[in-house]
Amino acid sequence: MRKPLRASLLASLLMGLAVAGVQAQAVYRIVGPDGKVTFSDRAPDNNAKPAQTTAPGSPAGGAALPYELQQVATRFPVTLYTGSDCAPCNSARSLLIGRGIPFTERTISTNEDIEALQRLSGSSSLPFGTIGGQQLAGFSDAEWTQYLNAAGYPKQSQLPSNYRRPPAAPLVAVKAAQPAPPDVTETREPRAPAQRQRPAPAPVDGPTPSNPAGIRF
Repeated sequence: MRKPLRASLLASLLMGLAVAGVQAQAVYRIVGPDGKVTFSDRAPDNNAKPAQTTAPGSPAGGAALPYELQQVATRFPVTLYTGSDCAPCNSARSLLIGRGIPFTERTISTNEDIEALQRLSGSSSLPFGTIGGQQLAGFSDAEWTQYLNAAGYPKQSQLPSNYRRPPAAPLVAVKAAQPAPPDVTETREPRAPAQRQRPAPAPVDGPTPSNPAGIRF
């Protein structure tokens, strides 16, 4: 009688372990496109599109950047300050575009721009660039490449084909001229023309009908 009982208990135990194993296998470890690990009882959808991130400074609806490039651009944003008829500025711009670096360009053309650049960099020389907190005065291909590598930017372009670089904008935003306030003049009621005062009649010497004695006061 004990052997069948033991066999029954063993079968129940094995069945319980099997059920537990099935339940344990139903928990999935999911690594999202942003590297975040989550656990779920549902199998991951391999056909789901990866999460997209937008390039810093790009307009709404702009092309999404690859995740790693987006992370670098967020930590070490690149800004290029340029001027017109500036050959080194063109060289710096060509380096960033050719390497696929998402960057913001600020133009220096007005006195306000020059003053703002001097406060920012301590000089008015161009080109001037920033990679995160690192400032780069002038252009040197080797120096700029060194700092871009140190920041973690890829050496070859990873920008999607539909990426559009934000247009260059003045360093100091141009404010629209405010309309002049209306000329408010004081309104006064016109004065009535002054009435001429009639001169008093000259005194008449001698007696008159109203002064028969001719008395003068």
